[in-house]
Amino acid sequence: MPSPCDPEYAPVGDVGAALMMIDSRLKAVYDSKSGIDPVQQQMIEQFAASLGPEGIDELLTGTCTLIYMLMKWLRMACEEHGKDVIEYVVPALVASMRMMHRTFRPEVIPTMAGLLVAAGTGLSPSLWRAQHGQWTEAEMNPLEATAVLLAEHINRITGDHDFATRLITEALSESDQD
Repeated sequence: MPSPCDPEYAPVGDVGAALMMIDSRLKAVYDSKSGIDPVQQQMIEQFAASLGPEGIDELLTGTCTLIYMLMKWLRMACEEHGKDVIEYVVPALVASMRMMHRTFRPEVIPTMAGLLVAAGTGLSPSLWRAQHGQWTEAEMNPLEATAVLLAEHINRITGDHDFATRLITEALSESDQD
């Protein structure tokens, strides 16, 4: 019996906008000399403000889709090596979340870990989250940071700072061709 959280029932959202924001954050992480550029931060905030309520919902859903796609890649990579993605990835990311006190308040960590577990087991993170109510303001930065941590984890594994972005970009290009 199919789950109501099966990805085939999930909207995709604005994956392009979500990828742009995540890639911007990754570049700031890798350019640790200067940290987050205040001009770039202001541009991201202006972009998000220009989206309006429907656009923000699309961005949130797109971010969940990114999390799903990245966890799917990790699940396949782990399975090739006889590892369980939940056991291998989730504890490391939760440990990172716990160290980032200003981004991840303790009460949002279980939700972010739940999104990772949902995606890691092949469920739609956005549909899984919808079962528990609307997104809260307190979850916005942690959701973005979860996607960044996940992408950075993949980049670290592959030894390529652009691998996760390229992975999603190629998947989007293939879906456009279909």
